[in-house]
Amino acid sequence: MNICLYKPEIPQNTGNIGRLSVCTGSRLHIIGEPSFSLSESAVKRAGLDYWPRLDLTLHSEWKAFREHFSNSESRILLITKFAKHSYADFNYRMDDCVVFGQETSGLPDEIVNEIQTCCPENILRIPVVEDCRSLNLGNAVGIVLFEALRQNQFTGLKQSYS
Repeated sequence: MNICLYKPEIPQNTGNIGRLSVCTGSRLHIIGEPSFSLSESAVKRAGLDYWPRLDLTLHSEWKAFREHFSNSESRILLITKFAKHSYADFNYRMDDCVVFGQETSGLPDEIVNEIQTCCPENILRIPVVEDCRSLNLGNAVGIVLFEALRQNQFTGLKQSYS
């Protein structure tokens, strides 16, 4: 799986997501400039000793990210509270790219509109009560990632200690 963060703002969230990526064999992509240095202690503290093992790709902007995947079969999926379809109703593939927006503002309209034009079924939401602004980014990534992994029989993950 490809976990993609658009201009992340909170180093602890990115550190936690990096750790989650390592532990699930997923790749982490950061699109645009984070609002912090990836060398900050908060990122590394949250990522623990997993950070050096992280499969991380940095993309300068959305266009560079799109070009990176232009010759692949990978689908670009967006997670936004404004979507009509639940993440739980989607059929995931292991090469999917799941894009999460900024902690305070989500994904820009131009990105959502681009995917809406070509693949509206690839815009997904995590159901929450009506007056909830948003979930923690690390929690949202974990929710969607483990559903995608479950659907793919947890490919590559150790499922028991025997």
